[in-house]
Amino acid sequence: MPVSCGRRLWTLASVLAAAGLLAACEPTYESIEILEPTGVLDRQIAARIVELVQEDSPFEFNLIEAPDGMSPLDALEAGYGDLAFASNSQRYRPDVSTVIPLYPTVLHILVREGEHPEDLGAVMAGKRVYAGAKGSVTREIVRELAEELDFADSGFTLTEDLQDHVDVIFVYAPIDRSRVRGDARLGGFRLFSIGRPEDIGMGGAVDRATLLDPRLRPFVIPEGTYDALTPEPAVSVAVEKLLVARNDLDAALVHDLFGEVLRIRPALFGERPELFYPIDETLSSSNFAFSMHPGSVAYLNRDEPSFIERYSGVAEVLVTLLVGAVSGAWALLRIFRIRRKNRVDHFYLEVLRLRDAAAIDTTGPGDTIKAIRELRDKAYAQLVDEQLAADESFRIFIELANNTIADLEQQFAEATR
Repeated sequence: MPVSCGRRLWTLASVLAAAGLLAACEPTYESIEILEPTGVLDRQIAARIVELVQEDSPFEFNLIEAPDGMSPLDALEAGYGDLAFASNSQRYRPDVSTVIPLYPTVLHILVREGEHPEDLGAVMAGKRVYAGAKGSVTREIVRELAEELDFADSGFTLTEDLQDHVDVIFVYAPIDRSRVRGDARLGGFRLFSIGRPEDIGMGGAVDRATLLDPRLRPFVIPEGTYDALTPEPAVSVAVEKLLVARNDLDAALVHDLFGEVLRIRPALFGERPELFYPIDETLSSSNFAFSMHPGSVAYLNRDEPSFIERYSGVAEVLVTLLVGAVSGAWALLRIFRIRRKNRVDHFYLEVLRLRDAAAIDTTGPGDTIKAIRELRDKAYAQLVDEQLAADESFRIFIELANNTIADLEQQFAEATR
């Protein structure tokens, strides 16, 4: 026997629901937008990360530019993009969270060859100093060091032009041997060392700087790293470059993103081993400029997102589709019921027309009774073919047809006595 239309529609809704559940079995991510960093090397590293992720990953990264007049971090906080690079020396922002540290950035201090100042105060005193553009992270670090090491009033002049007969250069950047060694503007300079490597931890200037700003850490640039610029080891400070996100970025997504960055680290650091940054279980308690994102903390604590947390977005869409499918099925069912009711109404009207015609027909009700029986048989045939529903309307029609036939037969019998 054919399956009823209502059962077909409910079966369709069930199939749609099952298809949605099957689609939810694999995590899928929308395109994640990374705000392009401002530094040249940072941009190169960001582009390489995007390239490595695209090779074999459920993620899709896209680099986008921050709006004119906005830094990447300002743009991220304003709702542009999903991720950005940030220095661990920047000020705390409540709407930004740390996803994972990427690599160290080191403060390079260059002085003229032949000069051997004893400390940073003497390095800066009365000199023309280049520390990047206004508002740059390098300038901020130089300002903080000047205050912490008490040479803010040493009479130095900051310039934004590296060609402007500068005496001291501050460069805050990752170790980049090829770029530094190939920069002709650095000819005649050498790296200044804040202290001796063996003095780290002995209470010298570097220890003082890291005490006053715990996000700084001592860093030794080995002898010969930059050829003539490093005739001897240079002690400086470093801070981490962080991958950061808005606080409202989904925790389950960030959990998986943390693992994805760990996956590509060997390829990234295999090409640039000097950028390696160790990551272990103590990372969640590190002193970062921004609070750790809950998704990163969950990864470090081996706390896998629950099924509901991971697929909550898919589930919401699935429920919406399921509700829509059920509502649509119910609407279609009502339409079919109305169409069936309209067909039964046609049979009602035809029986009444035949009954009224028989009242004025002088030849007798024989033809009318035959026509009503044929109409009744037609209705039964449509019931079998599911063009009519076996409901109360159909029952009323059958009663109307049978009663009309009985009345006509009785009238015919009385007329022929």
